[in-house]
Amino acid sequence: MDPHLLRTYVTVARLASFSEAARELGYTQSAVSQHIATLEQDLGAALLTRRPVAPTTAGERLLEHAGPLLLRLDAARADVVRIASAPPHGLTLATTPTALGLAALAALPPAGVTLRVLGRDEVPAAVAEGAAELGLVDGLAAPSDPLRLPDVAPLTTRGVGEEPVAVLLPMSHPLARRGGLRLGDLADARWLDAPDAGLPLSQLRAAGGGHGFRPALRYEGADVRMLTALAAAGHGLTLLPRSAAAGVPGTVAVPVTEPRIVQRVELVYAGALSGAARTLVEVLSTRA
Repeated sequence: MDPHLLRTYVTVARLASFSEAARELGYTQSAVSQHIATLEQDLGAALLTRRPVAPTTAGERLLEHAGPLLLRLDAARADVVRIASAPPHGLTLATTPTALGLAALAALPPAGVTLRVLGRDEVPAAVAEGAAELGLVDGLAAPSDPLRLPDVAPLTTRGVGEEPVAVLLPMSHPLARRGGLRLGDLADARWLDAPDAGLPLSQLRAAGGGHGFRPALRYEGADVRMLTALAAAGHGLTLLPRSAAAGVPGTVAVPVTEPRIVQRVELVYAGALSGAARTLVEVLSTRA
C-alpha cells in the first residue's frame, strides 16, 4: 500500500471529514477523495461510509494496522536523518587517560565517536598508522614548552591546553598539610610507577634533575581511579593534573611550586583533516 494514501485514510477516519482532512494535509478535497478511492480499489473493499464519514468493518481492521505501520515509517525516517547529521566519516580519537579533559569532552561531536585510551607512546603510533584520525597526548613540560613525542612519522602537533599539577598524598601523610611542594624534596619518596595512567616517573626525573623517584609499586593499567585508590591506600605518591587529583576521597592534592611545570596536552594528527576531525581541532585550538 502507498503510505501517502494510508496516511490520508487515517486522517480522514480520525477527523470524520474529507474537508477537514484536506485542510490538515494541505490537499484539495477532491485529491483526498481520490486517495481514498484509490486505496479502496487497491484493497478491494470499502473503507469509509460517506454520510456520516466513518470506517467500515474493513476500515476498522485497516486502522489497527495503519498506526504501527506509519509509526515505523516515521521512525525509519528519523533514524536516517540522525545518521545523515552525524560526522561524515565518524571520528576515532586516541587519547591518554588524563589528556581528555572537560574542554575536549565538551567539544566532541554528538555522535559517531570512538575513543581509544592508549599509552603515551601508542597514541602517535595509532595516528601514524591510520588507526585514529586524531590523538590527544599529555605530559610534563615547562609552561609553553612542547612535549617530546616519539618520532614515528611526520605528524602535526598542536598544544591545546596546560594545567597545573599536584602531588596526590594520603591524608595521613606528613606533607599533606603543606600549601605547596618542591619536586626535588620528594625525589626519595615512595612513588607509584603508572606510565599510562599518571604522569610518568621518567618525566619527573627529568624535571627534578635526573635522579630519584624510584617506584614502590608499578601499575600497568590506564584506570586513573585505580591509580588514585592506590595513592589513597598509601602505596605511593603520584603526580596528576590538578583537576584529576582534586576531590579524591582519602587524599590531599598538594600543588607543585618548584620547578614551574604543567600538564601540557597536545593534539596529534597527520595530513589534512576533514569532517568531524577538522571541526574538533578547530574548536580545541580556539579554546586553547
